Amino acid sequence: MTKKVAVILSGCGVYDGSEIHESSAVFVHLSRDGVQYVAFAPNIDQMHVVDHVKGQPSEEKRNVLTESARIARGNITDLKDLKVSQFDALIIPGGFGVAKNLCTWAVQGKDCSVIKPIEDTIKGFHAAKKPIGLCCISPVLAAKILPGCEVTVGSDAECEKWPYAKTAGDIKQLGCKHVNKQVNEVHVDVKNKLVTTSAFMCNSQIHEIFDGIGEMVKALLKLS
Repeated sequence: MTKKVAVILSGCGVYDGSEIHESSAVFVHLSRDGVQYVAFAPNIDQMHVVDHVKGQPSEEKRNVLTESARIARGNITDLKDLKVSQFDALIIPGGFGVAKNLCTWAVQGKDCSVIKPIEDTIKGFHAAKKPIGLCCISPVLAAKILPGCEVTVGSDAECEKWPYAKTAGDIKQLGCKHVNKQVNEVHVDVKNKLVTTSAFMCNSQIHEIFDGIGEMVKALLKLS
């Protein structure tokens, strides 16, 4: 039977929504493997809107579901209608929208709160023993919701290649295990059925990000 995967987006654009290249890579790899996927997003306002030329917040207001529809080519569903029983696995691409719209990690770090629809969805897939794929910053959602889980955001040593490595330390402070991995690698937490990869947490070439997400999708499908 054809596998079916739910993909949750958090807006459109790296600084205030889903990272577009990561999201596209997820869809391409799923499509190539013959997987049916459905895009979801919460019907809520974004934390803020960032001018992606200036890198600064603007006065504009946008909706997460409406913006996510740009990436999904209009084929998207309100997150409130996601039913775990209808899917074999879950994937959440990265981008600052994860840390701003799906939770408050961007402003509160490890002391953040996760919006209820995301918490309920992750807990639902976990309870059903269905695999969850998380890339870039989105592994922090698992670290916050699933105590003791194992994830990677790449490296725990900050440098030019790994500018966001401090995130690994916050994950450890939450009582979870962080495993260092290269951008084209994944970490599989077999017990919790979590597959994570660093993606743009690494200052790397776009094709390497694409390949790493491909490894995440491949490992996720093996677990489903």
